[in-house]
Amino acid sequence: MPGKRYIHEGCASFAFPCDLTVLTVRDFLDILQRYMPRRLAEDWDNVGLLVGDPGQDIRSVLVALDPALPLLDQARASGHNCILTHHPAIFRPLKALRTDTPLGAFIAGAARHDISVIACHTNLDAVRGGVSDVLATALGLDRVQPLVAAGDCDPGCGLGRIGVLAEPVTAAEFLARLRQACAPPWILEAGPRPERVGRVAVCGGSCGDFAETALALGAHVFVTAEVKHSVSRWAEDAGLWLLDAGHFATEHPAMAVLCDLLRRHCAEQGWHLPFDTAVQHPPLRLA
Repeated sequence: MPGKRYIHEGCASFAFPCDLTVLTVRDFLDILQRYMPRRLAEDWDNVGLLVGDPGQDIRSVLVALDPALPLLDQARASGHNCILTHHPAIFRPLKALRTDTPLGAFIAGAARHDISVIACHTNLDAVRGGVSDVLATALGLDRVQPLVAAGDCDPGCGLGRIGVLAEPVTAAEFLARLRQACAPPWILEAGPRPERVGRVAVCGGSCGDFAETALALGAHVFVTAEVKHSVSRWAEDAGLWLLDAGHFATEHPAMAVLCDLLRRHCAEQGWHLPFDTAVQHPPLRLA
């Protein structure tokens, strides 16, 4: 391809045409690969282009946490022909595509209206600056490291984060920080509250299985979501303060950060590609 320029970021380098003014889905996938390499995704995950034609031109991108029918309505109403979600629209293999189901209606609707659907899931979780880094930053953590390091990238990549507060705070003060950081509709707790909180582990989304790792690394508290009953009971016996702030609340703040990152990158390259963050709310609420 004539007129290439090479861009380097983190773990990978890619080439883009200098005169690119209209991006295709394939071009956008290359941009995502630069920031969130597919190899950071877990083996069981499903990331990348899930619905659509790689050769289609992109008018604008709508960034969201969850692929859901109201999101498709938002995209159509606002003229976006590309949806980028954190959670994959297609996660498990499909044996049938029935349009009388929510998933089938979403996929068929996207295809019918030429709306591409792309997912960045555990690769966005693992990359430096990803979901858990956003939560760690919002809580004011310093000296942040991965909770579970990735073996094939730089030391900043991996699932979850652990770091320290500039000054230890009380448990009540930490809860106030958490509420301000991600506006959870609830906070469930298990295990004893420490007198002071200084070392904090976080993992946006369903990461209760990392509780033992958080304790082993010296965390005074572990913030995550969808904690199992057995893990909560373990926290009582092990002496770890465990906070469940909800899946949506612990991950959703990263969507605006991702949107800003991609918008800024395209602007720096002289590419006019609008990005917007979808309006979504927690699907679970207190009765």
